[in-house]
Amino acid sequence: MRIFRKAQYVVGLIAFAAAMQVNAACAEESVVVGYQQIVGPFLSAIKDGSFDKAAKEAGYTIEWRQFSSGGDISTALASGDVPIGVLGSTGTTAAATRGVDLELFWILDNIGKSEALVARDGSGVEKPADLVGKKVGVPYVSTSHFHLLVGMTQVWNIDPSKVEILNMQPPQIVAAWQRGDIDAAYVWPPALSEIEKTGKVIADSGEIGAASVPTFDGLVVDKGFAEDNAAFMTAFTKVLADSYADYAKNGASWTEDSPEVKGMVQLIGGNPADVVGALKLLQFPTASEQASATWLGEGGGAVKALTESAKFLVSQKQIDSALDDYSPHVDGSFAAAAAK
Repeated sequence: MRIFRKAQYVVGLIAFAAAMQVNAACAEESVVVGYQQIVGPFLSAIKDGSFDKAAKEAGYTIEWRQFSSGGDISTALASGDVPIGVLGSTGTTAAATRGVDLELFWILDNIGKSEALVARDGSGVEKPADLVGKKVGVPYVSTSHFHLLVGMTQVWNIDPSKVEILNMQPPQIVAAWQRGDIDAAYVWPPALSEIEKTGKVIADSGEIGAASVPTFDGLVVDKGFAEDNAAFMTAFTKVLADSYADYAKNGASWTEDSPEVKGMVQLIGGNPADVVGALKLLQFPTASEQASATWLGEGGGAVKALTESAKFLVSQKQIDSALDDYSPHVDGSFAAAAAK
């Protein structure tokens, strides 16, 4: 009889432990994170499971959702479907101005030469001035769109109304390019790498940014979510800091056969050679650089970039009016904590 009771006790303990595990799993909060087809340490940390592991330890699970453009992510942020997402500097500006309660908390990359204006072979476009009367594909309200318009109005003295600018997402640009439907395109890898095979770069965001204001890709978060989920944000940003520190130390040695590169290809497409080439065109600031005045620090470069982007978006009637101050939409505290 005592043996029977002991067996019952053991079985009861096992059942209780199993129930606790189920309850713990059910208690984990799911967080949707939206990303785009851009390369960098962020993607390698997604693929190797670093984010998922850190999130689970903090009591969360992550649902990774790929979007084709920043405009789609902005819509998802505004609707509350996605609390964290990848947006370019102009997309962040537009969303914040339109009332999306977000804050920029990480600079994924300084875009530089990784976004470029490419003329298709046989299009008759040899220089920016030749764009008049031509068809140019670009994702609207993206950093590429911003620099295309900046280049026309501030650098090349071209009236944008004399160029047929078409709103196309990167996969659509590649398809239209291959059909010969467009003469040029302004876009980022892997689409950029693909169209360069049968085209010529006639300008890039490095030179346009030097003549105006630089552009960047960043991670934004819904403010309410960030306030209510500090443990998740801390864990998530620590993974970012570690992956960017690793890239600063070892990224120069990444090759087509590196697991990090292969992982990016599996996530966003393209091929290893193009990813390696794209990585070399970007700059990836470390956590300490993120937290400094260069980027997310008080009154730093990110606020200035958003402010200048807003002025231009207003002039192009992309937004009705600019905010008086964009600093409430930039938060360097998570990067600063991760840098310690």
